[in-house]
Amino acid sequence: MPILVDDIMKLLCSISQERKMKAAVKHSGRGALVAGTVAFVGGLVGGPPGIAVGGTVGGLLGAWMTSGQFKPVPQILMELPAEQQKLVNEATAIIRSLDWTDAVQLTALVMSNQAMQQKLLAMLTTYVTKELQAEIRYDD
Repeated sequence: MPILVDDIMKLLCSISQERKMKAAVKHSGRGALVAGTVAFVGGLVGGPPGIAVGGTVGGLLGAWMTSGQFKPVPQILMELPAEQQKLVNEATAIIRSLDWTDAVQLTALVMSNQAMQQKLLAMLTTYVTKELQAEIRYDD
């Protein structure tokens, strides 16, 4: 059966939407850089106690910089047309044993199989955090 990119992307969007996944892509690196820089400066100025204070202040500042920058993961996935094939290849390795005709049937099959759902979610989480260098948050 031919693998349809749109079907698998719709499946990944459904899984991430059900888990209410959001990710901060653009500013998470900047927040980490600020946290590290402030800790470094604190260490230069105040020695070991300065590192502790600088790390705390830098961490809070970095967190503040990335707050509000979270977007839903399905939106992020659909904005990555050049990288969708890599995701599809990884997801295909997980769902290879399934037989489906369209995205609706594929989604129903996966949503009824908790183990497969967890594998796809882990693959998606790894992709977003490692490839996109994003921070993930789950809204409850």
